[in-house]
Amino acid sequence: MPENQFKLPSFAKINLFLRVLGKRADGFHEICTIFQTVSLCDYLTFSADDEIILTCDDKKIPLGDGNLIVRAAKILRENFAAGKGAKIHLEKNIPAPGGLGGGSSNAAVALIGLAKLWKVTIGFEDLREIGKKLGSDVPFFFYGGTALGTGRGTEIFSLEDYRKDSILIVTPKVDVSTGDAFARLNVPDLTNKGSKSILQICRDEVNSLYLRQSELKNDFERVIFETEPETAQIKERLFSFGAKRALLSGSGASVFAVFDTNRQRQDALTALEIERNWRVFPVETVSRAVYQNSLRLEKDFV
Repeated sequence: MPENQFKLPSFAKINLFLRVLGKRADGFHEICTIFQTVSLCDYLTFSADDEIILTCDDKKIPLGDGNLIVRAAKILRENFAAGKGAKIHLEKNIPAPGGLGGGSSNAAVALIGLAKLWKVTIGFEDLREIGKKLGSDVPFFFYGGTALGTGRGTEIFSLEDYRKDSILIVTPKVDVSTGDAFARLNVPDLTNKGSKSILQICRDEVNSLYLRQSELKNDFERVIFETEPETAQIKERLFSFGAKRALLSGSGASVFAVFDTNRQRQDALTALEIERNWRVFPVETVSRAVYQNSLRLEKDFV
């Protein structure tokens, strides 16, 4: 790779816990979730250019302003690097859409990579604020590891790392609209007082969780399993292969399973090879330290 080029990984996430608490006055939903980075990742390669140019090995990925990478680059340039350009190549491995945060992860890593490429002096809080403007999951990808997400999902609190090396993710060819999924939940409006009390209850529930044994929860399963029954079938199949726990990730359509051993996971992976319409990914969790070191976050921004 030429001296003026570098590559960064862009990791996926799963949600080990996801509660939708109600609709806020600003139109967004109050959520309480546990994010977890996993080893499935895209790669972004950065090099200098006169313009902002995005390329991708997946022809289905939009390359203009509809892509969060381009939007992130333009916001960073407008506020911190006037006149700068870059060529960014996206090697796409994370299903999109899929409930795995691929687009949000790409946006966060684009900001990190471009700040390095353009030699921008930017603080961690500035990155977080730009991330919030781009999407609800984006701020988490400046942290990585295991973390509690509250508010719209943009308020992040680091938790003790959850370590597991025998996880399987299954993604069917189903497009789930996050907006439609929220609408189908039909949760009540929140008052300011109600929001604070419900959020505290949810935080208490998260604090009481023992992630290695507690039942995993996702409020979206109720509506997604009804509208996209294939996702429910995947969860049932994963349990039939001996999964200890399985759960929809985000608003779907990916479902992940936690196995006790890598042998059990491998047996499930082998059995699922006949499913041509399902993409299957054996993954492990990525700790906060490994995540931040891979993106040079501690060195450059924290």
